Amino acid sequence: MLLNIDTSQLASDNRQLSTVLLFLVLDLLLQGAKATSKHEVEMHLEHGRDYLARGQLAEALNSYHAAVEGDPDNYLTYYKRGTVYLALGKAKFAINDFAKVLELRPDFTAARIQKGNVHMKLAEYDEAQNEFYEVIVAEPHNEEVRYQYERIEPAREQYSLIQDLIAREDYQTVVTLLTQMLEISPWSAEFRELRAKAYIELGDHISAVSDMRSVNRLTQDSTQGYFKLAKLLYDIGHAADALKEIRECLKLDPEHKDCFPFYKKIKKVDKFLSDAQEFSDNKQYADCVSTAQKALKHEKEVEMIIFGAKKLMCSCSAANEEHADAIKYCREALDIYKDPQVLCDRAEAYLGTDMYDDAIHDYQAAIEIDEHLQRAKEGLDRAKRMQKQAEKRDYYKILGVKRNANKQEITKAYRKAAQKWHPDNFPDPDEKKVAEKKFIDIAAAKEVLTDPEKRRQFDQGQDPLDPESGSNPFGNGGHPFHHFQHGSPFQFKFHFS
Repeated sequence: MLLNIDTSQLASDNRQLSTVLLFLVLDLLLQGAKATSKHEVEMHLEHGRDYLARGQLAEALNSYHAAVEGDPDNYLTYYKRGTVYLALGKAKFAINDFAKVLELRPDFTAARIQKGNVHMKLAEYDEAQNEFYEVIVAEPHNEEVRYQYERIEPAREQYSLIQDLIAREDYQTVVTLLTQMLEISPWSAEFRELRAKAYIELGDHISAVSDMRSVNRLTQDSTQGYFKLAKLLYDIGHAADALKEIRECLKLDPEHKDCFPFYKKIKKVDKFLSDAQEFSDNKQYADCVSTAQKALKHEKEVEMIIFGAKKLMCSCSAANEEHADAIKYCREALDIYKDPQVLCDRAEAYLGTDMYDDAIHDYQAAIEIDEHLQRAKEGLDRAKRMQKQAEKRDYYKILGVKRNANKQEITKAYRKAAQKWHPDNFPDPDEKKVAEKKFIDIAAAKEVLTDPEKRRQFDQGQDPLDPESGSNPFGNGGHPFHHFQHGSPFQFKFHFS
């Protein structure tokens, strides 16, 4: 007997069975994948905890990134990553993670407290107040949160007072109050920039630089921040540091309208100044001076850059025994900024021209600025010894004649020296000062060596123009030019008779 089989129905049943089996297989695979994913997430979390315990924050952050990707609905994973962001000072990322936590679990108070704390550190007081209020409603006895909540209104009032003080230009009080506010809101770029501006007004540029560096760290990828910092560094004479900051700006925007032209300028100035310093280090003093002068051709306004160039010219000229030039360059540098090293350089130049009183004065001034400056202390002792040794002048040496020179030879040598060193030949005040000292010594030498009695006394070891000498015909006042000694200025003409 033959069975009557419906083949079409059988085919349909087979298809249904295949579909069921396929779904069963897919479900098994999915469950296996979920198990594997959960295991991987736990592994990433464990690695994150280990890295965190060792203080390896960047590695911990990478592990938490992977955990979030593996389980994007786990509020605790976001919370852990947010705490790492917080430890790294990445405030905005931390806020985003804590916000995600509260989206997934609105009653997770720890995340709300952390979010409020970050807003507080950023000086975002409205947002902080809202978060803390929510916590206080849920936990009325949370003293820590209540304390933070109660700090907000006084902070707002103090900020208003600061704005008023800025308008009144009371910058010292501004600095004091902003320093207090930064204890509450250390991540506020606005507060740090305001304090930097106040420091600049007070002349404390180093503190201003420190605050501007903090601003750049807090506002990451800010071309304008790098430009402001570079300009501030350049204005205080730190061309090399300014160049580094302006390059950071150009990394973000190679054609930045402010940074690019400023970069071209300071690159040249820094090159000349650094080359001049290298010449100085290698004792190539003439090259040092000429290269520093090139820097001045590119910068005629920023005083501290000009000071840096003049300081190099001063020290290199002094080391090269170009005493008159050194005195001039040092004076120009000191007119900008009273630097103890420049005072010592000028003192060395004064010693080279036998201007002992002036050298002693500069060394003493350097010690007043820096009481621990050993160079100034040693220089002061040396200048005093040299002054004592030079009290007895050698008139033959001053005129460059032999001890047996006759009156005609002495007069000829005097005229030659007097014409060379007459103060009217030197319009520069520093060069004139050197010339006055030499001219007085030349006149004294001529007076003594052309007078038979005075020359006899000098040849016997007595200086007839020495104020302490009993033979001085001018008494306690010394020789007729005594009031012009040691480089003091005078306003009269000498005649070469």
